[in-house]
Amino acid sequence: MQVEVMLMDNVKKLGKSGEIVKVAAGYARNFLLPQGLAAEVTEAAKRRLKKLEAERAAKAAELKKAALEVARKLEKLELTVSAPTVDGKKLYGSVSVSDLLTAIEANRGVKVERGMLDIEDSLREVGEYEATIDLGHGVTVKFKINILDEGAQEADA
Repeated sequence: MQVEVMLMDNVKKLGKSGEIVKVAAGYARNFLLPQGLAAEVTEAAKRRLKKLEAERAAKAAELKKAALEVARKLEKLELTVSAPTVDGKKLYGSVSVSDLLTAIEANRGVKVERGMLDIEDSLREVGEYEATIDLGHGVTVKFKINILDEGAQEADA
């Protein structure tokens, strides 16, 4: 037996918030309704859904504002990392994501999570690279990474 329910939240492989879907009575009774993912199709549920969507939109706007604030702190970021090399060009190992996260925090005082950082190439040679930080909510920051030979800098000093 199928029942109609209105989704109060996005449910994977079922639908998006606000949609009215037909599901098995047991699925609705035992999972969707107790979890607050769906409600019976009534006028009260429709009003509650509108209120929930307004709250979600306000929270999303607040999170986007915070992401834009962090992006402002990170704009025109350029990291310089020195690492030991084998032959003056190829790195002995590589520059890791952890190294970059530490450098970003030291440079701008902003803590960035590992999953936010996207690097196009592996950082295994001296040179200039591009990377992107995805702050969520459609806010991204591009920056440059300069990798220098650690031995060449010591010789210059």
